[in-house]
Amino acid sequence: MWRPASGAGRILRYITNMVTQTHRIKHIVTALFLAVGISLPAQAQDMTLEGLYQDLLNADEGAYAAIEEEIFASWDKSRSPAMDLLLQRGADALLDGNPQAAVEHYTALIDHAPQFAGGYFGRASAYYTLGLTGPALDDIAQVLRLDPRHFGAIEGLAVIMEDLARVQDALELYEMILAINPQSVPTKDAIARLQLQLEGQAL
Repeated sequence: MWRPASGAGRILRYITNMVTQTHRIKHIVTALFLAVGISLPAQAQDMTLEGLYQDLLNADEGAYAAIEEEIFASWDKSRSPAMDLLLQRGADALLDGNPQAAVEHYTALIDHAPQFAGGYFGRASAYYTLGLTGPALDDIAQVLRLDPRHFGAIEGLAVIMEDLARVQDALELYEMILAINPQSVPTKDAIARLQLQLEGQAL
């Protein structure tokens, strides 16, 4: 449904492919709704990413996909070569089928760069691979506390809600994405599909 980039964007595939029912999901979704309404401190915001989100908001149908790609690339940049290396090692460990090693790389990244959302996003994937759903959802929530417009993390939660048959929650999450990325064709398609599904359930 989305177009993952390398690193953080690519990792979302792992998260959504390893969904497990948990009683904590409603809590995390609630935290997400709250996080979206919270403004980040100015010093915590990446001005380049801020500009890209604004460009995405104003993009037309022909321009939004290229801006998305720039955002995916920005998510993977910590501004530190050493931290970027840890991010890459975590992603490589996941691709090699070693999620425990990935957790260790991402945890080291988080320890050294706790304001970098990419570390939490990657570790969430590794935790899911290990069947640790609660910690994974906590990390996804942390991504959204650091970057409330991280539509990749929001979409991951939407897919999780769909897999758990929480159609209304999924629909609300997709609508949040559309408020950030108004031209996203996959998001529009998902919203239309879920609206039809809810109409069918109401009959």
